[in-house]
Amino acid sequence: MERLLRRCVSLSILAVGLCSHALSQSQTDLQSKVDQLQTSLAQTQSQLTESRTEIDELRKELNALKALVTPQPKTELSSQDTSGMYPTLGNVQSAPQTEPASTEQQELAARVEEQAQTKVESGSRYKVRLSGLILMNTYANMGRGELSDMPSLAFSRVPNQPHGDLGFTFRQTQIGLAVTGPRVAGALTSADVQADFFGGFPNINYGVTAGIFRLRTAHMQLEWPKTKIVAEQDSPFISPLSPTSYATMGESPLSWAGNLWVWTPQIHVDHRWTVSESSSITLQGGMLDALTEQIPPNQFNRVATPGELSKWPAFASRVAWNGKWFGREALFGVGGLYGQQVYGFGRNIDSWLGTIDWNFPLGQYFILSGEFYRGQAIGGLGGGVWNSALYNGPQNASTTEVIPLNDIGGWSQLKFQPAKKWEFNVAAGTANPLSSDLREYPVVTGAYFAPFARNQAMFVNSIYHPRSNLTFAVEYRKLRTYALAGTRQNLDLVNLAIGVAF
Repeated sequence: MERLLRRCVSLSILAVGLCSHALSQSQTDLQSKVDQLQTSLAQTQSQLTESRTEIDELRKELNALKALVTPQPKTELSSQDTSGMYPTLGNVQSAPQTEPASTEQQELAARVEEQAQTKVESGSRYKVRLSGLILMNTYANMGRGELSDMPSLAFSRVPNQPHGDLGFTFRQTQIGLAVTGPRVAGALTSADVQADFFGGFPNINYGVTAGIFRLRTAHMQLEWPKTKIVAEQDSPFISPLSPTSYATMGESPLSWAGNLWVWTPQIHVDHRWTVSESSSITLQGGMLDALTEQIPPNQFNRVATPGELSKWPAFASRVAWNGKWFGREALFGVGGLYGQQVYGFGRNIDSWLGTIDWNFPLGQYFILSGEFYRGQAIGGLGGGVWNSALYNGPQNASTTEVIPLNDIGGWSQLKFQPAKKWEFNVAAGTANPLSSDLREYPVVTGAYFAPFARNQAMFVNSIYHPRSNLTFAVEYRKLRTYALAGTRQNLDLVNLAIGVAF
């Protein structure tokens, strides 16, 4: 019994020791954690103090910058003194400073200047954006065309007369305005307009460099998530694509050589159906002004063209697939158009058109795009090499017969873009009025030029963007125009372009 009691006492002493050791260890760990927490709190307080100091310094710099860019109130403002009305980088740089501006101040001033430049005052409270392209073209022609700075047809050379020329022009410079309006019935409203100086030349001294301001394109639209209503003046919506060129911006590249481009007033409704996560189908339908290629008789009065004399617009529709090809955006569309034209004395003809357009990436660096068409009486859209109909005598004579001119053509372009700043384009197009129509009469005439049997154009260009708003481009273009007699005229062109966008 005594031995048993001793063992119990020993075990009790051992248990007490173990408990004391565990308690001591716990106290040590707890003290260590408390010390770590106090150290972390001290570091956090130090960081907060530093942050507060930096915030105070930044606030002082911002207040100093505001004092520099904010105009001082004036009791009287002369109409000749408006230099201090708006905060600009020039105001900031010219204002007296007690100390040099810091890097942060300079960056903020640049942002203020950028914001001031993107705001245009308008008569409404909605945002208006001004944009444009200042473009200079230097051109050299080896041959003879209908225009000097941007020919699209090759004419025969006149004996004993000089052929070829070299010149400079700024008249392809563009200016645009865009506005975003309120939502109407859940649709976002927007509009834009573009103009240039390609509207001809004033009859004044040195008028060759004073291009006339003209309307290019205009758009108004109501856009819902999958549907939009568009009223516009632009290329026919069934022919939406165009090659890439800075040499021919007064008219779309490959005009009258397979590209149906004429900027036409039109209205259409577009609806999109989602097929998958990466593809969709878009159906378009609408009406176009039934224009033809006749030149207005004077610069003051608008006279109805044969298409408008029909009292009907041209009706058109297009269906397009949008999706991914080699992981990039791709497009394939099919369109059609129908209209009528009235030439008086019971001479009425039908105008119709079928189109195919495509844009497919070929791997990482190449894109193949283009359009193909087959139509009749489509000179007003850019087909038929300037002719919708053929005549066997004067157009206004009641005895003159009129037949529609059938035409087939198209264009294609291969784009190579090895880097974001560089691109190279090779494109070719052709317009081929049907020979069976051209042989209908012994002597045929057209509304503008004598009918041509074919017109072809091809170009290769290189475009470099050293900065996002700066462009350098060089292009070589060749034209081949075939007369009814089978003769062919050639015209070679070289164009150097420098553009600054804003």
